Amino acid sequence: MTTAQLYNELNYVNHSREKRLYYANLVISQPKLIPELMDILFSVDDKVSCRAAWVFEFMCGEKLEAIIPYLDRFTESIHKVHLDSAVRPVAKVCEYLVKAYYSKSINSIQMSLNSKHKEKIVESCFDWMINDEKIAPKAYAMNTLFLLGNNIDWIHPELVLILERDYQTQSAGYKARARQILKKIKA
Repeated sequence: MTTAQLYNELNYVNHSREKRLYYANLVISQPKLIPELMDILFSVDDKVSCRAAWVFEFMCGEKLEAIIPYLDRFTESIHKVHLDSAVRPVAKVCEYLVKAYYSKSINSIQMSLNSKHKEKIVESCFDWMINDEKIAPKAYAMNTLFLLGNNIDWIHPELVLILERDYQTQSAGYKARARQILKKIKA
């Protein structure tokens, strides 16, 4: 399947779990489609990039190791994503990666996610925290930063400042997640 064919197929992806999973499994079964999917995902001004992001998130949810050969490209490009419908799944993939990295069970992400990748994830997460994003990317970013902050000493103090500063002006969902994260940091 070519990039053009994949692009056309993505027009059939909608918010339904069934469609996202179908196309995620299609990409998993044909790993040569991953770079094409990423080409579309990082065509950030195209509305179809959001559909590519949904499929990419589901692909990573099903088989996170599939992203390993593309970690450099993913982490170098995540800061470019700006459409709301694409930011949420990209933030979720960052959370998947960091959760796998800090998992107690040995996995291939722990061997592959390097300090440069983590640095790019940290930058993007802080951008999502301070920019006018919806609650979901902020919630994923909070959790990702909390986990990374357990080993990178400057992250927790910065995260606390942002959470406390923005607490009063944010939604109930933000406040609930912020309380959880602040409690964990202070524990």
